[in-house]
Amino acid sequence: MGDSKWKLSGLKKNLPHSVDEKRRLIDPAYSQISIRRQCELVGLNRSSYYVKSAEESPLNLELMKAIDKQYMETPFYGYPKMTAWLHRQNYPVNKKRVARLMRLMGLQAVFPSRKTSIPAKGHKIYPYLLRGVAITRPNQVWSTDITYIPMVKGFMFLTAVIDWYSRYVLSWTLSNTLDSTFCLDALEQALQKGTPAIFNTDQGSQFTARAFTDMLINAGIRISMDGRGRALDNIFIERFWRTVKYEDIYLKNYETVPALTTGMSNYFPFYNEERPHQSLNNRTPEEVHFNY
Repeated sequence: MGDSKWKLSGLKKNLPHSVDEKRRLIDPAYSQISIRRQCELVGLNRSSYYVKSAEESPLNLELMKAIDKQYMETPFYGYPKMTAWLHRQNYPVNKKRVARLMRLMGLQAVFPSRKTSIPAKGHKIYPYLLRGVAITRPNQVWSTDITYIPMVKGFMFLTAVIDWYSRYVLSWTLSNTLDSTFCLDALEQALQKGTPAIFNTDQGSQFTARAFTDMLINAGIRISMDGRGRALDNIFIERFWRTVKYEDIYLKNYETVPALTTGMSNYFPFYNEERPHQSLNNRTPEEVHFNY
């Protein structure tokens, strides 16, 4: 029904050839059709949708990159400790600036975990279902999260869906904002590849939103959400972010969103298909996920 609106409006006919013109046809506020599907309808490569990173001053970008790297090591640092650490790195910043930048990055010290997303009032919170549960097969549990991506002239946010057992990355998307659209897009892509028994997230507003939870419920998937302040509830994807950043993001230091998109398009197949994992007896996630 949603697609018919686009067909009737003539967007399926005489589509523009310009990427910029096609991009202007995408309406992120139109909830009946995901951004990924809108891109398909207008003939736009999904990776071409975002062309500009979020912007900040050069000094703030430098500070945010430093904060992000330190947060990978000490996720229990709130803005007071992070300010003290920055002072030791010869950054004369005050607590107010550090607090604002950490909010902008979606970083919040939760002892001893980190949350890139913040709960929204009125959203239903589901119980954590995985405490003491043995993970014994692919598609038993999937998980998702969001992480901050530093860039030379701005920053982006990355979300991914990962299988707990095989560590296989089922989908990923980028966004220059922390809205829920790119999380829905990643979920929709992942569900085209299979259906888990349980889907685990944190309690962020992106994942407690009705559109996100309804997609899971309609697929017959049980919803699990991290307990607040629990460091290990979503440990597999937390480790995954560290891997992505130290093996690619920090090394490549991407300047533009297209370059970042290309980089991720190259890294994730490498991660899934070529990179052996010690925890998987030196097999790849693809081998474990599809040859269980």
